[in-house]
Amino acid sequence: MKLAMIGFGQAGGKIVDRFLDYDDRTNSGIVRAAIAVNTAKADLIGLDNIPQENRVLIGQARVKGHGVGADNELGAEVAEEDIDEVQNAIDAIPTHEVDAFLVVAGMGGGSGSGGAPVLAKHLKRIYTIPVYGLGVLPGTDEGGIYTLNAARSFQTFVREVDNLLVFDNDSWRQTGESVEGGYDQINEEIVRRFGVLFGAGEVGDGQEVAESVVDSSEIINTLSGGGVSTVGYASEEVELNTSGGLLSRFTGNADGGDGLDAANTTNRITSLVRKAALGRLTLPCEIDGAERALLVLSGPTEYLNRKGIERGRKWLEEETGSMEVRGGDFPRNEPEVSAAILLAGVTNVPRIKRLQQVAIEAQDNMEDIQAESQDNLETLVEDDEDELEPLF
Repeated sequence: MKLAMIGFGQAGGKIVDRFLDYDDRTNSGIVRAAIAVNTAKADLIGLDNIPQENRVLIGQARVKGHGVGADNELGAEVAEEDIDEVQNAIDAIPTHEVDAFLVVAGMGGGSGSGGAPVLAKHLKRIYTIPVYGLGVLPGTDEGGIYTLNAARSFQTFVREVDNLLVFDNDSWRQTGESVEGGYDQINEEIVRRFGVLFGAGEVGDGQEVAESVVDSSEIINTLSGGGVSTVGYASEEVELNTSGGLLSRFTGNADGGDGLDAANTTNRITSLVRKAALGRLTLPCEIDGAERALLVLSGPTEYLNRKGIERGRKWLEEETGSMEVRGGDFPRNEPEVSAAILLAGVTNVPRIKRLQQVAIEAQDNMEDIQAESQDNLETLVEDDEDELEPLF
């Protein structure tokens, strides 16, 4: 799948930058064009892979390149005012070679949280190809203002895109990590999971063609209908032995022979599918009730057992209750077998419900604090009013 990626804000820019690095490492060819948009000049300078001409600084008249300070209402206003500057960069994208736009943003800050939904709305008005969002939720320990921003941004973003893919930082942060190290690890997880998903079906020179091809139309059809999506992923290593044959813990073939136990391979693939669906999703949720699903099994061809893939797809149908479960294989010459599962149209998401409840409480508390602060200021000033005269 060929994507035009636009990273909005600090987190969005870093993730798109990491996608370009992933493309370079894996030759996946997912990113057809990459743009970073921000109100903070320093964040744009810190990127490594996005070309300089594709780094767009907006809001200079309002914030002088210093960012919007986690004010996502200001972020939205600036995006509206300077949308033409963003469009100038988008005009250079050969959209006839692109399957979809992917607008990437952290939803807790100011620039991306406010600006990404504005950009998505603009793109949908102009272009006929799908516009997807990739939104990253802040951790609950990051504070009330970021939770409030995320809740408001989520509510807006999901309405302006053809589908919103969500990654929840809360599920991936590890205790004891530095902030920088934590976010680096999270960004790598985001890129790996969505990279396998969007890279499925791409065949390079000398590569084998899948028995059941998963191409961009399969992904587009799975994401059609809007709503929220999450991705599951699981993998097992395949080792190379000294004679050059594949010796695999995955199949349990310990003798290094050429023959693979088909029944064992089928069972292992089914287990891998279950692990991907029931393990850590990018957005934790109950998978029953998912409207659509897509299963991609990737790895060396000899381990991609068709019966195992069909059994995995059937299990996914039963667990989700969906009749729209697509599946296929993606042969890759890499030392692992992996299962990536896209669950689209999920609705049983406790994390989102909690996010909205906490945001409402934070909003009420902020209003109370502001009202109390104004009363306290008036009391402070009034105490001296009888003795002092104001300047004007």
